[in-house]
Parts: sequence; structure tokens; C-alpha cells
Amino acid sequence: MTAATDTLASAAEAEGPRTNSLIHAGKWLAADMFSTLLFVGLFAITHNVYAATGIAIAAGVAQIAWLRARGAAIDLMQWLSLGLVVVFGGASLMTRDPRFVMVKPTLIYAAVGAVMLKPGWMLRYIPPVAVRWGADVVNVFGYVWAGLMFATGAANLALVLHGDPKLWAWFVGVVPIASKLGLFAVQYVTMRVIIRGRIQAAGAPA
Repeated sequence: MTAATDTLASAAEAEGPRTNSLIHAGKWLAADMFSTLLFVGLFAITHNVYAATGIAIAAGVAQIAWLRARGAAIDLMQWLSLGLVVVFGGASLMTRDPRFVMVKPTLIYAAVGAVMLKPGWMLRYIPPVAVRWGADVVNVFGYVWAGLMFATGAANLALVLHGDPKLWAWFVGVVPIASKLGLFAVQYVTMRVIIRGRIQAAGAPA
């Protein structure tokens, strides 16, 4: 391993497990998907942009209210997510154009992708043996995950601007989840093969 990856590995082991940008980004993305999928379902059933958008806005506000009622901390990302719901939802209501709500996931994925560009962000979530023998591989996959977020956001924007609403509804309901599960499987297999090979080459016990 290089000096840079050794430094990343040492930093990850020294800091230990703690809540960081990945967890916040994941929570934000999950919360946003709830209101977005709610909008998709209602719009597909009712074909009424007012009803679908209004309920999506109400759901976003209710999420924040529920967190406050529980005494949970609400971070900047969650407030920003609510702001996007209200602003883009309001624009959809005023223009009777659902594309304002449909484009919102693109901004969310872009923000999450930017968070994932931080070198070594994934190391805290990797077992110590994998950090020891594969910190460089983990670092590469961190950028791959960021690329997936940007690609998903770009695809969403393309469908909003040029695609059929029914195709967009299928996309947001299937592709983001399927692509993440697929990348997780690829990363798991790749890291397992590389790390086992390095351990065997070094003559260390696996």
C-alpha cells in the first residue's frame, strides 16, 4: 500500500466508529425518497398535480415535525430537504407542472455525491482487516459510489426533461435501489478477492 492509503487507514482506525457524513447523507436520501415516491404514487393514481404535490409537501413538513416532537436533532441537510420540497412543490402547484417536483432527486443525488467525494469516507465502515489490506481499494470504491450518485442524478434529470412521466416513475422506484444493491455486490466480491489474494501473497493467516 502507498503512504497515502496507509495514512487513510491509520486515520480511520484511530477515529473509530462514529456518525459521519455517510449516515447523514443516507438519512437525507431516504427521507427525500419517501416524499418523492409518495408524489409518484399519488400522481400516477390521481393524475392530479395539486393533490400529489400538496400531500408530498405535507409529508415533508410532517417528517420534520415528527423529529422535533421526538426531541431529535434536525441537521442542515434535513432542513434543506424540506426547503426543496416546499420550493419545488410550490413551483409545481403554481405552474401545474410536475417536473419541478420530479427534478428534486437530481439535486439530492448531487449533494450526496459531493459528500462522497471526501477521500476515505468509507473506511470507517469497513472491518479492520479490510482496512489493513485494502484501504486503497476502499478509497477507489468511495469515488465509484460518488460517481453512481452523480450518474443517477443526471439520468433523473434527463428523464424529467425528455422522458415519459411513466418511465420516470418506474426509474425512481426501481433503478436507484437496484443500482446500489448491484454496486454493493460488486464491491463486496472485488474486495474479498483482492484482500484474500494480498493476504495469501504475504503469507499471513486469512
